[in-house]
Amino acid sequence: MAKKQFKAESKRLLEMMINSIYTQREIFLRELISNASDAIDKMYYKALADDKLVFNKEDYYIKVAVDKDSRTLTITDTGIGMSKDELENNLGVIAKSGSLAFKSENESKDGHNIIGQFGVGFYSAFMVADVVTVVSKAFGSDEAFKWESKGADGYTIVPCEKDTAGTEITLQIKANTEEDQYDEYLEEYRLRSIIKKYSDFIRYPIKMDVKGQRPKEGSEENELEDYQEEQTINSMVPIWRKNKNELTTEDYERFYNEKRYGFDKPLKHIHISADGAVVYKAILFIPEHTPFDYYTKEYEKGLELYSNGVLIMNKCSDLLPDYFGFVKGMVDSEDLSLNISREMLQHDRQLHLIAKNIKNKIKSQLQSLLKDEREKYETFYKSFGRQLKYGVYSDYGANKETLQDLVMFYSSTEKKLVTLDEYVSRMPEEQKYIYYASGESIERIEKLPQAEMVADKGYEILYFTDDIDEFAIKTIMQYKEKEFRSVSSGDLGIEADENDQAEEANDNDNKVLFEAMQSILTGKVKQVKASKRLKSHPVCLSTEGELSIEMEKILKAMPNSQDVQADKVLEINVNHEVFQSLKNAQAADQEKLNLYTNLLYNQALLIEGLPIQDPVQFTNDMCKVMV
Repeated sequence: MAKKQFKAESKRLLEMMINSIYTQREIFLRELISNASDAIDKMYYKALADDKLVFNKEDYYIKVAVDKDSRTLTITDTGIGMSKDELENNLGVIAKSGSLAFKSENESKDGHNIIGQFGVGFYSAFMVADVVTVVSKAFGSDEAFKWESKGADGYTIVPCEKDTAGTEITLQIKANTEEDQYDEYLEEYRLRSIIKKYSDFIRYPIKMDVKGQRPKEGSEENELEDYQEEQTINSMVPIWRKNKNELTTEDYERFYNEKRYGFDKPLKHIHISADGAVVYKAILFIPEHTPFDYYTKEYEKGLELYSNGVLIMNKCSDLLPDYFGFVKGMVDSEDLSLNISREMLQHDRQLHLIAKNIKNKIKSQLQSLLKDEREKYETFYKSFGRQLKYGVYSDYGANKETLQDLVMFYSSTEKKLVTLDEYVSRMPEEQKYIYYASGESIERIEKLPQAEMVADKGYEILYFTDDIDEFAIKTIMQYKEKEFRSVSSGDLGIEADENDQAEEANDNDNKVLFEAMQSILTGKVKQVKASKRLKSHPVCLSTEGELSIEMEKILKAMPNSQDVQADKVLEINVNHEVFQSLKNAQAADQEKLNLYTNLLYNQALLIEGLPIQDPVQFTNDMCKVMV
């Protein structure tokens, strides 16, 4: 019996494949089961073409058997089998796929799709086996043949005996090493878990002899006896291939829990059956609660990806944009191009089409939730609203049109979360801008002196409490032709009344005082001026330019941050009692003017939640005022 050698390029490919292509050894079983499913599919195709053949599905199955004593794992199918030439061509030439050739020849026939498109999946068996033996008998043939190989050294093909058509693959499992435990592939529970994980939705039964215990007949002492029975391990019919009308909310929730997508109940599910430019089915879930690691670098977004019911990837991140990374679920498609192994996907047009469609479906579902189930949407938003706002800001605002109608902010008048559309719909005709105020909490923002003038006008203010809020709004720039304007902005766009005009004239009279105060605060503020926004408070800080005080705080808190500074303006309420004290100090006591100016500046910093440069000096200054 002469040993045949793999071709040189096939030998190199086999060595590379065993050592590097597959990232997890356990997928060898997925590959062999998928090949067995392909072999049964080929019988189905044959029956479609030959009226004399009857395809009785009950006669077709895949059997997984273990013999611990001999350290063998056997996968048997009742499929179409292989002749000697087919064994030579399909297993002797690596990366030549019998399934791909068969699919090409039968492209026009209606029926099951063949999973395997490349011929390397079979060789994943060598990751766990020293010897692989294939015994096969082709349908309609009287001869059977045995193919056997120890890996890259070559293979043999000899005649053998086999009663029925089909293929039997036996793996001689490797011995354990210090680094690797191969015994796990001889354990019933481990094999069952691999089958459930990857091949649960193969359309034919995957059978195993399962051991168990039961009460012994005739025993009065509840004595147990061991037994073994053949069980079907896989469920065969995936939920996503069922008609939506057959399924209940409980069915979707059960699937959500079985797949361990989360420990909560999903707020909403989306069941997609697309049959257009690309054919796929999907079940997506919008969770209720944030996973504990969601905002950490350890969190992996992505959907489970299947090809004809076979799990290809646990987390296909390309199917979800980052801003919808909270969505859980799966996609099953017949149209995806597989490259080298079922673990690797070509980034082809089909994948992009599916991803685009999924994005639109998720947005549509969220809009529906917002419109029809407001309470549920607010529950969702409290968990994942921050992610939507990050999506607005990221990629230079490329996604703002997609997301701006989904973001919400707390309203000063409604006392609850509102959308931008709801805010604009309530704006008085004379109101020029969408006003907002930033701070660490709603309670803190409500006390901001800068908001007094806007509030007195009766204008609604959006409260920004997340560090991303102002960055996101700067990215949107305007909504329905209305620009956003901070209550701390230098220009609020509010028409001055007669009192304001009087104050403006008064401001010219006090020019010398403000210039003196600005000199005292050199390097700290860009300007000191009379305030038009303050009503009851003596002092506040406003800003000029795009960088606000809240943005400065956030940027400074970042690792390796640069020394960023907002252009601050110290505003003085000329109608407050403290202003007369400033005037008196200017006229009589320069030292006291210095003291009052620094005190007011530090008070303005405290109001904004900014650190005081010299707390000891500040407390000493307070004591000077008291004595």
